[in-house]
Amino acid sequence: MSFPLLTATAALPAIGAIATAAVPAARRTAAKWLALLVSLGTLALAAIVLVRFEPGGDRYQLTESHAWIKDFGVRYELGVDGIGVALLALTALLIPFVIMAGWHDADPLETEPSAGSRWRPTQGFFALILAVEAMVILSFEATDVFLFYILFEAMLIPMYFLIGGFGDRAHAQGDEAAATQRSYAAVKFLLYNLVGGLIMLAAVIGLYVVAGSFSLTEIAEARTSGSLDMATNTERLLFLGFFFAFAVKAPLWPLHTWLPNAMGEATAPVAVLITAVVDKVGTFAMLRFCLQLFPEASKWATPVILVLALISIVYGALLAVGQRDIKRLVAYASISHFGFIILGIFAMTSQGQSGATLYMVNHGISTAALMLVAGFLISRRGSRLIADYGGVQKVAPVLAGTFLIGGLATLSLPGLAPFVSEFLVLVGTFARYPVAGIVATFGIVLAALYTLVLYQRTMTGPVRPEVAKMPDLRARELVVVAPLIALLLFLGVFPKPLTDIVNPAVEQTMSDVQQKDPQPEVEAAK
Repeated sequence: MSFPLLTATAALPAIGAIATAAVPAARRTAAKWLALLVSLGTLALAAIVLVRFEPGGDRYQLTESHAWIKDFGVRYELGVDGIGVALLALTALLIPFVIMAGWHDADPLETEPSAGSRWRPTQGFFALILAVEAMVILSFEATDVFLFYILFEAMLIPMYFLIGGFGDRAHAQGDEAAATQRSYAAVKFLLYNLVGGLIMLAAVIGLYVVAGSFSLTEIAEARTSGSLDMATNTERLLFLGFFFAFAVKAPLWPLHTWLPNAMGEATAPVAVLITAVVDKVGTFAMLRFCLQLFPEASKWATPVILVLALISIVYGALLAVGQRDIKRLVAYASISHFGFIILGIFAMTSQGQSGATLYMVNHGISTAALMLVAGFLISRRGSRLIADYGGVQKVAPVLAGTFLIGGLATLSLPGLAPFVSEFLVLVGTFARYPVAGIVATFGIVLAALYTLVLYQRTMTGPVRPEVAKMPDLRARELVVVAPLIALLLFLGVFPKPLTDIVNPAVEQTMSDVQQKDPQPEVEAAK
């Protein structure tokens, strides 16, 4: 029996979460180092998964299958395709940076019990991060629909406590209004996603009634062979149940309103965890479950989904332009970016879906870089308001420079990783839906506006007295930011290692929906 590598990749952070939570209250630093070492070990296992994955091999590799709940046909089934392995690697890569960036975010405040008491804010904070990592990684590996659903819902619990219990605590000490806003953001996050999950649960049960199995591979094979023929209305209803839950998680307009609240009230590392890691589960699931299980319904719903994606692109960018809060600006920019991802998925072209998958990875890296540097900036000044800054580049040039690179990546500047993915999404969309492609380009123009205006207002101009003594990035912060910027540059000029992994999986997804890339119209020579 081969070593269960996929299980180990998710089990290590899960065990690490328990161990971190059990560290004595007085040993906060030990808990931090334990969490960091566990995340680095998980990254090493993810690297082994990446090396052992063969892009030209079977669709799902490193598979594991064990009986779980026999009476209901539920199995513990794991396997990764090119899309899943890319997002697994992204998750494992970002968590060590999230932990290092949040090194002091959960230290006890003066108003809280002493370090020697039973109160464990530090241990709990890092344990919850590792728990989220374990669930997200396992969700990218799960090929049993019911197992995926359990993980899809379970990850909401630690995220709820990370948002409500640890959001910007250092900047709101004794502020009851800020505590109320955090609670509101956490509850809104939980309720939106729970409602989506309950609708998905009904669809999961309906799928089992129709197909007699929860196994993704078995259902897909039955659909391909013709032994499972869903009625048109049944397939559409099941598709809508799955898609609604994924659209909440993604998030897609008009189901997006929880994200600005959650990212605004969370600490910067937790905000990265939300938009760069957890939200990717929604767009990933659209590719893995919606298109593969319900190909005809996916094509039927495409026109409406494209319109919603375009609204997300333009609406999110417009609201980002008008924001006064740095973190909420990044949140609305992310809504616009998720619109691009969903546009690429449902353009039903290989370029669009490859670009969408690359966008998931590149958006995760670029948003992590921008939001973490923004978090370092906010921690120095104690304010999220753009108007409270000015002239930062004169007193903290390295901080300003890294902030600029993160912002330029957000607007998809050529030479940085997001440009490749956004270009592919637009090319794929133009090929089949030229009008949608034209509308989507307005999002690029608006991205340049909100990014450059943000930099101008915070980093240039006269030095405000409040930032005159602001320190530049410290060694720990440079260790967090430098690798992310290096990745943005590397994947911006050489994306081939990533496209080689992703493209075979995209071709199989295109085959599932029985779509081929439209051929360019070439006028015959006279």
